[in-house]
Amino acid sequence: MSEVTRPTLSDALTERMLELIRTGGHRPGDRLPSTRELSQRFAVTTPTLREALRRLEATGAIEMRHGSGIYVGADIERLVLPNPNMREIHAAQLLELLGARIVIEPPLAALAAEHAGGEELSALQRVLDEAGRHLRGEDAELHDANMTFHRATARMAGNSVLNEVVDSLLTVHGPEQREILQIFDDRRRDYEEHLAILEAIEARDAAQAESRMRAHLVDVKTVIEHRLQSPR
Repeated sequence: MSEVTRPTLSDALTERMLELIRTGGHRPGDRLPSTRELSQRFAVTTPTLREALRRLEATGAIEMRHGSGIYVGADIERLVLPNPNMREIHAAQLLELLGARIVIEPPLAALAAEHAGGEELSALQRVLDEAGRHLRGEDAELHDANMTFHRATARMAGNSVLNEVVDSLLTVHGPEQREILQIFDDRRRDYEEHLAILEAIEARDAAQAESRMRAHLVDVKTVIEHRLQSPR
């Protein structure tokens, strides 16, 4: 085995930490042993343990709360995780990500129209109500509401794996989505397209929900393509 592919002590320790969580029956929010106890348990130095803990925290497997301890993270059971090492996204990658959303999200909107419950629909309406209050310059709040809308629509489809895929894609290119908001520069149109999608979901019109979600995302991709062709 080459030096490049040989697992490091931190690699092995990361796996042992995950095994401890799984075999111990720990659930998200459960408190784990202290750093000192874990160092003694695995017979490693504190710096080595902390490196493994940072890796686990980056993927959401654990949460380190200052002055409180180490807890099992909310994302420990996720099957799809965003890449915590992602830095710059090149143009081709960005278009591929948007293309992936066009493939994935419209069918999920159709499923949401078939499966969404009354409380879920009410929650989705509240999200858009929140977005509607931030159409005049409060872009940070508007962006959060917009992304919540897409995440919630995917979640209502009832497929946890595809929901995680959508969540990961939105997380990976969150900065680009915020830039799109600035470039598109028609917050009212974006908001009204979201309202139209919700209207179709509420009407249980799967075909219309799918069509409207696809048209919306194609609009987003078109803006990006124009931006890449004609840099500001």
